[in-house]
Amino acid sequence: MTRLGESVARASELLTQDLSSDKTVERLLEETGSRRYLDLTDLSPTEQAELIASRTVEILPGAEELAKRIEERRGAGRGLAIKLGIDPTAADVHLGHVVPMIILSRFQRMGHDVTLLIGDFTAKIGDPSGRTAERPPLTDEDIARNLAGYQDQVRPFFDFERVSLRQNSEWLAPFTFPELLGLLSQVPVSQLLQREDFRNRLAAGSGLTMSELLYPIAQALDSVALECDVELGGADQLLNLQMGRKLMELRGQRPQLVVTMPLIEGTDGTGAKMSKSKGNYVALSATADDVFGKIMSIPDRLMKPYLEAWTEWTDAEIAAAVARVEDRSLHPMDLKKVLAGEVVAALYGVEKAMAARAGFVAQFSKKSFTDVETPVVDAGEHGAESIATVLSKVLAFQPSASAARRVAKQNGLRLVIETESGQESVVLPEAQAVRPLAEVVAETLAGTGAAPGSGTVYLKAGRKIAQVRGV
Repeated sequence: MTRLGESVARASELLTQDLSSDKTVERLLEETGSRRYLDLTDLSPTEQAELIASRTVEILPGAEELAKRIEERRGAGRGLAIKLGIDPTAADVHLGHVVPMIILSRFQRMGHDVTLLIGDFTAKIGDPSGRTAERPPLTDEDIARNLAGYQDQVRPFFDFERVSLRQNSEWLAPFTFPELLGLLSQVPVSQLLQREDFRNRLAAGSGLTMSELLYPIAQALDSVALECDVELGGADQLLNLQMGRKLMELRGQRPQLVVTMPLIEGTDGTGAKMSKSKGNYVALSATADDVFGKIMSIPDRLMKPYLEAWTEWTDAEIAAAVARVEDRSLHPMDLKKVLAGEVVAALYGVEKAMAARAGFVAQFSKKSFTDVETPVVDAGEHGAESIATVLSKVLAFQPSASAARRVAKQNGLRLVIETESGQESVVLPEAQAVRPLAEVVAETLAGTGAAPGSGTVYLKAGRKIAQVRGV
C-alpha cells in the first residue's frame, strides 16, 4: 500500500465516527493535513495522473497521455517539466488563487520539476481572460510591490524551497521585432479571435487592443523557453494554454499537456467567481477566526467543491462525507465545521483551527443574544422599508437589496424572538425580504404567539445580527 493509501485508510475510519466531537475532528485534521507534505513518489504513473485529474477541469490531450509521459520521464530518470505562470496583479491573495498552487504542490511531491513563472513582462500587457474591458497594465513598481507579499501568503500551500522561480522578461524582453513578425506570420488571426470574450467585446463595439491579442503569444513563448511538459492554468486560460502547444510545435518541440483547474465560486453563493471586487473571498491574510467564520457562512451546496479545492481529501472520502449528510447521519453544520477547520489548519495549524472552532461554537451556539453587542434598527423609523432595504442601506449587512434577497433564498434570513422562556428562530422566505420590516415582524410575532413587547426581536442575515426596536 502506498503512503497515501495508508493515510486514506486511517482518515476513512475517522469519517465514520462522530464528527461533532472535537477529539475526532482534531485527529482528522491532523491526518488529512499531514498529506500536504506527503511524499507521493511511490504512486504509479497512472495513480499520479488520476490524482491530478481528480482536481482538474480538463487535461489535454488526456489523463492517459499524462500517465504515459510520466512513465517516459521516469524511465529516463527525470520528472516532468511543470509550469504555472502568475501575473503579479495584486498584493493580497485569496483562497481562489491557491487552487493551482495545491495542484502544483502535488506535482512537486510526485518528484517532478516545477517552475513558478512570474509574468513580470506579460503583466505590463495585462491578461484579458474573462474580462469585458482591457485591464490597465502594471508598472515595474506595481509588480515589485505585489510580489513582495505573495510568497509569504501562499507558503502554507506550497514549498518554495523546491521550486524554480523564473521571470519571463528573461526571454521576452530581448525578443526582436523581426522575430515577432516571423512568428506571427505562422499564427492565424482567426485562432486568436476564437476567444468568446473577444468576440463578445467586438460584437458590443468595445475596444480590443493589439497588446491583448498578443498576450497568448507571449504566454506561449514562455512554454517554448522552458520546454514544458505540462502547463497549469485556470479554465478561463484554456485558449492561451493551447497556443503554447501550437508554438511548441512550430518550434519543433513536443507540445505540452494542458491542465486546467476550476474557477472557484465565491462565498456568497451567487454563482460569481471568488473575487476581491465582489467581496465574496477569503483572504489568506485574514485571522484564523475570520477564515473559520467566513467558511461557515457559505451555502451548504458549496461544501463539496470547497472540500475538493482546498483539502487533500480523496474523491472517495468526500463522497462518503456528503453521503452521510444526505442520509442525515451527519449534520451539514458539523461537516462545514470540519471544512472550515481544514482551511484554517492549512494556514495556521491544527491548534489554531481547533481554537477557531471553539470560538465559533461559543459565539454562535448561545441561547441568548443579550450578551452580544449588536447594531440596532428602529422599526418606528425604518418599519415601512423592506427588509432587503434595511439590510443593505440601513445596516449595511449586504452590498445590495438583491444580495439580501439571495440570502433569504438560501434560508439565511431569520427573525429571532427572545423571551424569558427561551429563543425562537423563524426562517423568512425570499418573498418576505421585499415586504416592510414592521409588517413582517408583527405577523411573525403573532404567528409565534408572542405578544408585542414581550421579548426582544433580532433580525439575522447569515452570521450578522441586529436588534429590532420599537415593535
